[in-house]
Amino acid sequence: MAKFFKSLLLTIVGSIFTALFIVLLIFLIISGIASSSEKHVKIKENTLLTIDLNKVIKDRAVSDPLTELLGESPFGEPELGLNKILKNIEKASKDKNINGIYLECGSPMAGYATLGEIREALRSFKDSGKFVTAYAPSFSQKGYYVASVANEVYMPAQGSLDFKGISSQRTFFKGTLEKLGIEIQIFKYGKYKSAVEPFILDKMSDPAKEQTIAYTSSIWNNVAKDISASKGLSVDKLNQIADNGSMFVNSQLYLEAGLLSGIKYKDEVIEKLKEKTGTQEEDDIEQVTLSDYDYVYIPKETKGLIKDKIAVIYAEGDIDGTDDDGIKSEELSKTIRKARRDKSIKAVVLRVNSPGGSALGSDIIGREIDLCKKVKPVIVSMGDLAASGGYWISCTADTIVANPTTITGSIGVFGMIPNTKKLMNQKLGITFDGVKTNKFSDMPTITRPFNEDEKAIIQSSINSIYESFINRCAEGRSTTDEKIDEIGQGRVWSGENAMDINLVDVMGGLKTAIEIAREKAGLETYRIKELPEKLSPLEELFKDMKTETKAYITESFLGINYKELEIINKVKSIEPIQARLPYSININ
Repeated sequence: MAKFFKSLLLTIVGSIFTALFIVLLIFLIISGIASSSEKHVKIKENTLLTIDLNKVIKDRAVSDPLTELLGESPFGEPELGLNKILKNIEKASKDKNINGIYLECGSPMAGYATLGEIREALRSFKDSGKFVTAYAPSFSQKGYYVASVANEVYMPAQGSLDFKGISSQRTFFKGTLEKLGIEIQIFKYGKYKSAVEPFILDKMSDPAKEQTIAYTSSIWNNVAKDISASKGLSVDKLNQIADNGSMFVNSQLYLEAGLLSGIKYKDEVIEKLKEKTGTQEEDDIEQVTLSDYDYVYIPKETKGLIKDKIAVIYAEGDIDGTDDDGIKSEELSKTIRKARRDKSIKAVVLRVNSPGGSALGSDIIGREIDLCKKVKPVIVSMGDLAASGGYWISCTADTIVANPTTITGSIGVFGMIPNTKKLMNQKLGITFDGVKTNKFSDMPTITRPFNEDEKAIIQSSINSIYESFINRCAEGRSTTDEKIDEIGQGRVWSGENAMDINLVDVMGGLKTAIEIAREKAGLETYRIKELPEKLSPLEELFKDMKTETKAYITESFLGINYKELEIINKVKSIEPIQARLPYSININ
């Protein structure tokens, strides 16, 4: 009995201390949020803006009070918002106290379209008469792509520069599903609609390989052209360098080839930066980080309150995605509807970065785009991906802007429903039985294969949705269903190739789209309103903790990549009819 009361007492004391710790932590977080909201940073002359791009880069940054207060989260990858990066680089170009940028971009985690927009912003910064210096212990190919725009690019002697051209790899789950006893029943329209292939094949089909070669070649050619323009090397010369052995080549060869400005360690780069900023050898360089520069105030050129707005609405992720991420069709539709009704918003820029998803969700969003277009200009800015359902919601905009390296198109539809009968019966010993009042009362089901009548019904639905898709595209692009079908069939295109076939109108990024919106709305002055409205800091905190904890537990205890597990897990909950890209396209 004594042991029982002792144990009970220890439990009570432990619970009290735990509760006090949680209360203290919440108090510190709230205090941190309150202090950050009042934060104002002042900088001195000859300050260096330091930008670390070695993070996941999304279209839009969200506040992360836990990271700001306690440092980087132990669970997930730190994130940056493209919106904040572009805004701060442009602000720095006009800031008399900033005389240069120090760039660390060894391994940014983003697509080439996103990195191309950052690269263009850095180029404009240089055009203002200021300098950009880039350094990394080692450069990934994407990292070097951004760094190559800098006035100077440095790397230490034993560093590596991964410059080898582009490859695209996909993960196939057919073998895993066969071992589990799961058959994936496929319905699709489109010769090139390869979204279903990871679940029914163990390698790429010929049409999938054909389209992948086309868009990866287009992306690489644009990357090479950009580097060629910055480094003064021909594209042919760059391809020769890429064929030399990539990251296994001695760094001296990259220096001799002209990709690097010098072989230097970081302390030597710091000495160079001191010279550029007029800093005495014994002093530290005046510098400000990208996150702190958010809180630096620069007087605006215009005075007074600007009433007219351009709304930038972000649509990022799978359409009707998970609870934690992606595009929720009802929520995004509501956001577009509010922007349409807001008389102070004179134009809308829809920033699309999506591989697609639910055909129904895409149609719901598309309806609101059409309604909004009737009362004010709607411009689409495509990010890394705007394909399938992502193109569905884009195609009727007044103007479509894409980066040459954007992945778009994929005009096609598929249905994918698992049959788990073998798994349940033979492997788990579970059987099913029941009754029904009508012929198709138990359809769809995952406990048995479809019969021929059921297959015919689903395929007919797929065909009907595809017809609606190409009709919408034809109407939006002022062409015929037949011409859209010729370039549709689920085929994926690069932004550059998509412009050649009239799927997009203009090459450029978010800045270009906003300028077009300004012109169409006839605005001299305006301010940007970003939508949807951000979550409160505490809501964002708990959302991030939930997502990051799931990923951390999966990788730590199961020893597998969280994203790959998500792909397999979606099979059991995915909507039957989808308009989306292949599940996993990885471009180095």
